[in-house]
Amino acid sequence: MKLSQTPVTQHCFEGFSFFLKRDDQLHPHFSGNKARKLMALLELEEKKITRLIGYGSPQANSLLSLAALANIKGWQLEFYVDRIPDWLKDSPVGNYRIALELGAEVIAVSELTDEPIHPHDYIQANRLGEGYLYVPEGGRSPIAEQGVAKLAQEILSWMQSRQENSVCVALPSGTGTTALFLYKHLKAHGIEVLTCPCVGGKDYLVQQFEELGESCFPTVLEAPSKHHFGKLYLHDYQTWKRLLQQTGVEFDLLYDPLMWRCLSEWLPENKDKTLLYVHQGGIIGNESMLPRYQRKYGQ
Repeated sequence: MKLSQTPVTQHCFEGFSFFLKRDDQLHPHFSGNKARKLMALLELEEKKITRLIGYGSPQANSLLSLAALANIKGWQLEFYVDRIPDWLKDSPVGNYRIALELGAEVIAVSELTDEPIHPHDYIQANRLGEGYLYVPEGGRSPIAEQGVAKLAQEILSWMQSRQENSVCVALPSGTGTTALFLYKHLKAHGIEVLTCPCVGGKDYLVQQFEELGESCFPTVLEAPSKHHFGKLYLHDYQTWKRLLQQTGVEFDLLYDPLMWRCLSEWLPENKDKTLLYVHQGGIIGNESMLPRYQRKYGQ
């Protein structure tokens, strides 16, 4: 199972040359950055743990990665969501489908109680105790630092082997955990880390950073227009298609197009910088996202 030491390839997009850290070539069940975030748990030896507890969307990359982790460790995953759409129950697809195949229990909180309650609050009130290991949404936890520090070391080794200077590392953010810990381990080497908020705005992302206990943050780029997480945007779809056509690499449809839209404004002003983009996986999620785009905008 490949969980580290991914290659770096060189590409060109819209006339700009960049390097790509191919974490999409990590084990597909761990969706790139999730392999980094969960590395400490893969190495954890704790015989008392029997159940892994998490929450999020029924199509979240973290659902698949936690299901794979639980399957490997012999744990049972309980993954709490607000609700599961009837169409998804009837025709499982993407991360949800594979998580079920791996034995995950995906539980809709709306079916457990008549009172509206967030999955996080339901877990805190009902599902924590001895033998249970809780992982916050998206792996936003100090446990992620160990694996992300390993990623930072791989980036530094690549730079030294190529004698690259003025390197900027770019990656989109959900909770911002990977970007934050990458910056923590790269800033002493003069490496700037660029990210953009894909869930909420800049203020929300900074709040996520602060809750992880750090005080120095990566550079946050923002899209030129408001962007709602999970909503279908024609310019995102077009960006994704151009990336595929020009690089030959499939990117994630949910996060990467927004980051590349932000970079399209950053790159012309930073031609002296060497851009290293971290591909964080998430490709299995395209199994459900791409048909949505095709239904709305065609091929």
